[in-house]
Amino acid sequence: MRSDDATPQTSSSKEQGTNAPPERTKTATQGGSSTQLTGNQRMERRGPQGGANTEGETQESTALPAGTKAPDFTLHTTPDQEVSLSDFRGKRVVLVFYPADWSPVCGDELAVYNEVLPELRKHNAEVVGISVDGVWCHIAYAKYNKLHMPLLSDFEPKGEVARSYGVYRKKDGVSERALFLIDEQGTIRWSYVSPIGVNPGADGVFDALEELDSQKAPQKGAAA
Repeated sequence: MRSDDATPQTSSSKEQGTNAPPERTKTATQGGSSTQLTGNQRMERRGPQGGANTEGETQESTALPAGTKAPDFTLHTTPDQEVSLSDFRGKRVVLVFYPADWSPVCGDELAVYNEVLPELRKHNAEVVGISVDGVWCHIAYAKYNKLHMPLLSDFEPKGEVARSYGVYRKKDGVSERALFLIDEQGTIRWSYVSPIGVNPGADGVFDALEELDSQKAPQKGAAA
């Protein structure tokens, strides 16, 4: 399951040694890949780790599209605690599907979302990470990296939630590196599947949130 490197990696946000919000990047998206145009080192585009071969890596996406009702789910975050998507009703949710704890690309990606979490919350959004790792692995990983978001275990039945969102890599036994923005009513408003070895950064999430904000503003004005 660990397709990159089994050695624990410290997030590059720790290397920055600062509590200042990270500089956001602009991401150009073409054909399912992302190219970082500007920004700090933590959010730069990462190639595949561990010498992985990327030929044929990008496959036709079956991810649920915008406008689809987000499938509800209930998954463990600890052995005796569960989190459901419906728990967040009234808030926006950024679902972050990723292949595996402890892998370099996943560590860098989650470090970005962890650091921009206060800014995301200004848009009434919470971040939820999902992978097929077990709960004890998640607990250790979150503690080691000081993550402030729930990591949910899509462990058994393996990948069931990833399958319901169309982002399970059956041949590898892990989820895609995929992002979904779900609105306050539980509808998917934006989704993106990144190549497995590329950190998508946070810019696409912020663009989608800002677009959603702009759609809400006229409605508030009409109500007034």
